[in-house]
Amino acid sequence: MIALSNILNGITVKHTIGSMDRDIHAICFDSRKIVHNDLFVAVKGTVTDGHLFLDKAIALGATTIICEDIPTIINDHITYIQVDDAAYCLGLAAANFYGNPSSQLKLVGVTGTNGKTTVVTLLHKLFIELGFHVGLLSTVQNQINGNVIEATHTTPDPIALNLLLRQMVDAGCDYCFMEVSSHAIVQHRIAGLTFVGGVFTNLTHDHLDFHKTFDAYIKAKKGFFDVLDKSAFALVNVDDKNGTVMLQNTEAYKKTYGLKNIADYKGRIIESHFDGMLMQVEGKEVWTKLVGTFNAYNLLAVYSAGVLLEQDSMRVLTILSRITGAEGRFDTQLANNGIVGVVDYAHTPDAVENVLQTIVNLRKNKEQIITVLGCGGDRDKTKRPEMAEVAARLSDKVILTSDNPRSENPQQIIHDMEQGIPNDKKRNVFAITDRYEAIKAAVHLAQPHDIILVAGKGHEKYQEIMGVKKNFDDKAVLRELFDEIIN
Repeated sequence: MIALSNILNGITVKHTIGSMDRDIHAICFDSRKIVHNDLFVAVKGTVTDGHLFLDKAIALGATTIICEDIPTIINDHITYIQVDDAAYCLGLAAANFYGNPSSQLKLVGVTGTNGKTTVVTLLHKLFIELGFHVGLLSTVQNQINGNVIEATHTTPDPIALNLLLRQMVDAGCDYCFMEVSSHAIVQHRIAGLTFVGGVFTNLTHDHLDFHKTFDAYIKAKKGFFDVLDKSAFALVNVDDKNGTVMLQNTEAYKKTYGLKNIADYKGRIIESHFDGMLMQVEGKEVWTKLVGTFNAYNLLAVYSAGVLLEQDSMRVLTILSRITGAEGRFDTQLANNGIVGVVDYAHTPDAVENVLQTIVNLRKNKEQIITVLGCGGDRDKTKRPEMAEVAARLSDKVILTSDNPRSENPQQIIHDMEQGIPNDKKRNVFAITDRYEAIKAAVHLAQPHDIILVAGKGHEKYQEIMGVKKNFDDKAVLRELFDEIIN
């Protein structure tokens, strides 16, 4: 039990009704999870309004309510606390409830459209190799000192997030590296957290179904850097035109990295192959198992963050030369007849272009590039034709298929994608709704040494169709089909 006064520390309260002398068992913003002596925070969300469930929360045992609108009918046994922004206060309250765990370790947040998962995964692996106890909060998985916890969101809700951070502190973690999504920034999921550093990777077309405009998307990402204090660092990709935008209002210590422009941390690619690349970082050569220009930026971001976190630069480079990236990010496998398979999470136009351009640059002769591509349902529809256009432009053959259709008709999603195919490319673009059959068709179309890209799902082990999740693993399917190939 935690005293209500401690939970309200730092929260601006407009008005209160009822006793403030209360002990709180837990904080909830989902009325269905309320038990006796809980504090219910009525958040006005994108789908529903927590104010509609005040009576239900009270009936289940809530004794204290944080809300933006005081209800017309007051329960004399309940404490009501009125605030301007309940979502923001939820973050502060959750941090206070769990003892502000983010201030008891070194928390680094990574934001951007692409590369977040790879950067936090590499930082996590790097600092383990450096001898630290480390936590990870990522799209693929969460980890506490090597113990894996399933990830359901890129950035968890404030209560789950602070609980995980509390568990990391209790387990002796020195650092935590976390992805910070634009949704999380706007929804105040990171409110109340203390960061020692923030990293910006890049900004391209994504999530316009949520943010509506690209300017709003930029503003969301920038919001993360705006709240960093002067003791933290703000590290941005200077080659992305939005990198310097992120730094405009931050009080944090400003640093840049890049491959093209003048930067505090500079790198360049010397050689590139399917099994890795040779880079020069700060004048020192390093071989990495990562592949592609986009991964050169990811590696440079990790190196720069490592140095900003006061680690020895040569030791950082040595470790980076032997560790691998995140699962489902340019994962390659080879068939016995030489066909190269690449599984990648690419699910934005820019990500698809980055992966395909890397493959184009890596192929030795005239090997075919065959791309299997889908787009998620119930998500930003405007990127569908753009992704298909990129795939058609940079591939020899394209098979449009299902990603996670969710509640949408898969054929309609494919139809939306087809609108982006130029007329002169249409004869090399096929549509196969069933993802397994689409990958199988790509394998049958491929000749020895051709390259197959299976894009969109990466690390995911499921496919969601009409609200039902079934087991599906692109890597496993591709491996199974490759194993059937006879020389």
